[in-house]
Amino acid sequence: MEKVGIGIIGCGNISGAYLKAMAGFDILDIRGVADLNQAAAEAKAAEFNVPVSTIDALLADPKVEIILNLTIPRAHVAVGLRALEAGKHTYSEKPLGITFAEGKTLADAAARAGLRIGAAPDTFLGGGHQTARALVDSGALGLAVGGTASFMRPGHESWHPNPDFYYDIGGGPMLDMGPYYITDLVNLFGPVKKVAGFATMLRREREITSEPRRGDMISVKVPTHIAGTLIFENGAVVQVTMSFDVAGHKHLPIEIYGTEGTLLVPDPNFFAGPVSLLKKGGDFEDQPVDQPYADGNYRSIGLADMAYAIRNDRPHRANGDLALHVLEVMEAFTTAAETEKTVGITTTVARPAPLSDSLIDGALGK
Repeated sequence: MEKVGIGIIGCGNISGAYLKAMAGFDILDIRGVADLNQAAAEAKAAEFNVPVSTIDALLADPKVEIILNLTIPRAHVAVGLRALEAGKHTYSEKPLGITFAEGKTLADAAARAGLRIGAAPDTFLGGGHQTARALVDSGALGLAVGGTASFMRPGHESWHPNPDFYYDIGGGPMLDMGPYYITDLVNLFGPVKKVAGFATMLRREREITSEPRRGDMISVKVPTHIAGTLIFENGAVVQVTMSFDVAGHKHLPIEIYGTEGTLLVPDPNFFAGPVSLLKKGGDFEDQPVDQPYADGNYRSIGLADMAYAIRNDRPHRANGDLALHVLEVMEAFTTAAETEKTVGITTTVARPAPLSDSLIDGALGK
């Protein structure tokens, strides 16, 4: 099968994980990496033995079919629009945009151009989450009742070398980590119907405790603790907490409940992890994780699936409709907190097809 040319814009902290994982997907042909900081692009190109380029050159390269957009969240839509204007499909790091209106602008532009957009996270395609999906689809849980989703940490300033953007407009725990959790929940339960929520911002400044900027102070411009409830179209009710203010906790990342059973789902920030099922009247039992992509960091499988989808003229899974729906849901938490009202979701989306539908001998294909 003919490879799909990929141009990468953005050579920050996350780009290394993508470049390492991309080497495992033969469909992807890296045509070059680029960044506004040319030194960063050159360093990343040397590290991974890929061509260095410029943004303009990648957009003009006729062999580049998809722009992989790894810029900071506030630049996702601007870079995506440039890619679409250049006739390229675009796949971005999460979130799709920093507001629903902004994300809708990108989706509408793609529809007008007849081009595809996609966005992380793609962790829901990992073996742990696809195993959980298969159990749900088998009817093991009975009728959907609800669940919990919990991400609570002290804050990214303890480990990230430049954590400022996590607390700037477009950051915060919901837009940073919410995409993993809500995307996985949509993969399991389907689209969200309504959102209720509350949000707080306890500190206006935070001290960086990581190197090389230990001791620097950064401003906080977004809520750092968000809690609320998702009501899904299938009737399930899920409690969600996303926080950069919690010292520690014992909640599991995702639990989902049905009338006949309870399922413990792996951390949606990772592709792998244990899956445990309790059947009514029984005890929790670990389930065999028999789906592929459960033994490493495949942070580019959504991009590879998009590339195969282009070649085979089928939908891709980490698609624009899914990313836009998740973005609207995340924004609804803030709207609900500000208005003290439940917020209805205007978008809907089909659950992505199970990855097994496109697997041949354990690898992505048709």
